[in-house]
Amino acid sequence: MSGQVGDLSPSQERALAQFRENVQDILAVLPSTDDYFLLRWLRARSFDLKKSEAMLRKHMKFRKQQDLDNILAWQPSEVVRLYEPSGFCGHDREGSPVWYHIIRGLDLKGLLLSVSKQELLRFNFWSLELLLRDCEQQSQKLGKKVEKISTVFDFEGLSLRHLWKPGVELVQEFFSALEANYPEILKNLIIVKAPKLFPVAFNLIKPYITEETRRKVLILGGNWKQELLKFISPDQLPVEFGGTMTDPDGNPKCLTKINYGGDVPQHYFLRNHVRVQYDHQATVGRGSSLQVDNEILFPGCVLRWQFASDGGDIGFRVFLKTKMGERQRAAEMTEVLASQRYNAHMVPEDGSLTCTEAGVCECWQGWLLLDLGVGGRCTACIRSHQVGALAPGSRVWQWHPGLVPAQEGEVPGGRPL
Repeated sequence: MSGQVGDLSPSQERALAQFRENVQDILAVLPSTDDYFLLRWLRARSFDLKKSEAMLRKHMKFRKQQDLDNILAWQPSEVVRLYEPSGFCGHDREGSPVWYHIIRGLDLKGLLLSVSKQELLRFNFWSLELLLRDCEQQSQKLGKKVEKISTVFDFEGLSLRHLWKPGVELVQEFFSALEANYPEILKNLIIVKAPKLFPVAFNLIKPYITEETRRKVLILGGNWKQELLKFISPDQLPVEFGGTMTDPDGNPKCLTKINYGGDVPQHYFLRNHVRVQYDHQATVGRGSSLQVDNEILFPGCVLRWQFASDGGDIGFRVFLKTKMGERQRAAEMTEVLASQRYNAHMVPEDGSLTCTEAGVCECWQGWLLLDLGVGGRCTACIRSHQVGALAPGSRVWQWHPGLVPAQEGEVPGGRPL
């Protein structure tokens, strides 16, 4: 049996009922509670109840961290809007939205010199949420469930510049997040105009996608325009891709729907334009870490950080101390912000975190662990704390405490210094 709604074996039906019972405590905050949604997580883990539940609960933490419930109100920066070569255009023959990616217009280096890796990832999560919203609208319009997305990758112009290591790592991280947080939503990945370099690029991504996703990759040959019409009707396919759809002004590329990207102008590059006067500097060796202790007095306060680095990217995460007044190892604290790698050697990082759980504790301790990927000099953080309330009489605190070097054995993951 396929594990889809209407095609479940007796054991799969029992697993679905038990799964719903197991996650009863979080049903109210799930994006959807129907069988279609829950079965996605079960299929992704071959109906293993424990693994499916762990996957879904981890996703809910990810949703909170990325604020996915409100992400559709977010707007990407100008350079991303203008030069991230992708777009949603039309629907396939079964009513699923089609997501296009134009590789020849992808300037990964220019984008990563202009915005943080986290914003580019967030842009793709934003795009996925837009596509899923369209699936819901299509379901209502067509009177049948639409829950999958078709994708078309135009690989014309793929070159070695697209295999730049930081750019490849960004794509790898996106596909890892896609598999972990959006299981079973891809109907197919259609590849057109694949050059000789394509197998090299695909092999770099292949370890980060599941075997099920790999089976959905369809590489079309020289007659790709005719083949594409088997999946998408002509009126839903841009003229550029062999259909009859155009923009209102007759443009065959449908530029109002698909961004074809291009080289990012240097005036968008931030490294040489953003000048922040940091309060502290510190040198962090390869494999070492730096911990910074900050006390936040009230729930609703904002922990803010700014940092840049020389010589390599930085691993960064925030913990809540479980014991006040003493040092703790990473494993002894509660992780508040999951570890991520920041390309702070290319774009200075500026982020914040709001304490929303009133009454949990009297104060929060934000531990900022900076872990350079390579040896180099880390320009350390400015930390700003402020009360989030805007009512009359609200007060704002801002201070910049010194940096506290990590003690032996306190490196994340238990690695010795």
